[in-house]
Amino acid sequence: QVQLVESGGGLVQAGGSLRLSCAASGIIFSINAMGWYRQTPGKQRELVAAITSGGSTNYADSVKGRFTISRDNAKNTVNLQMNSLKPEDTAVYYCAADIVLVRGWVPSDYWGQGTQVTVSS
Repeated sequence: QVQLVESGGGLVQAGGSLRLSCAASGIIFSINAMGWYRQTPGKQRELVAAITSGGSTNYADSVKGRFTISRDNAKNTVNLQMNSLKPEDTAVYYCAADIVLVRGWVPSDYWGQGTQVTVSS
């Protein structure tokens, strides 16, 4: 079974930094895109950042210039470096990955359990 495990969430003051990590484990043939989403009680889940297997990235406008997504294809991990954090960044952050379990099979989306990021003002 595929499992995405997130780490690095926590409480930080405004202006501080956190680094989120996500590792995919299990029987995996390949991983296409990986990314981070976030959700707060008052908002719908939104894409924070995504990265393809080739290294192309996409960021939400609200985090552009502050967050950096990266991945290690060999380790099936994705990271999110979050700098200059703001209170509005407070949310549950979810790791997501588009994974091919077996060669030739159709990719499927997998999600982590989420990790809480709280930014105090």
